[in-house]
Amino acid sequence: MADLNSVIEGLKDKFNATAAAGMEDIFQFNIEDGDNYHIIIKDGSCEINQGNHADPSVTLIMNQDTLKDVLTGEQDGMQAFMAGKLRAEGDMMLATKLSALFPV
Repeated sequence: MADLNSVIEGLKDKFNATAAAGMEDIFQFNIEDGDNYHIIIKDGSCEINQGNHADPSVTLIMNQDTLKDVLTGEQDGMQAFMAGKLRAEGDMMLATKLSALFPV
């Protein structure tokens, strides 16, 4: 399985700018057993940073394996949520847009 940093960096190649048109949101990923990341989506652009954002739109909390599985398509994000492997705080409906922003 790919290392988490390379999976996160690979998101830039998968980014669907059309799906992000008109959006201005921050996705915070709190990784229980690793480093945190946040993704800033602003009107068709995507910026990925390590660390925490002061005011995220939605925060997704999970371990590294769950994040890798969701981002690589090995596990559906909704299934991970229903199984208790992923928790969301903030705009939970925004989290459902991740698959459109970063199609697998």
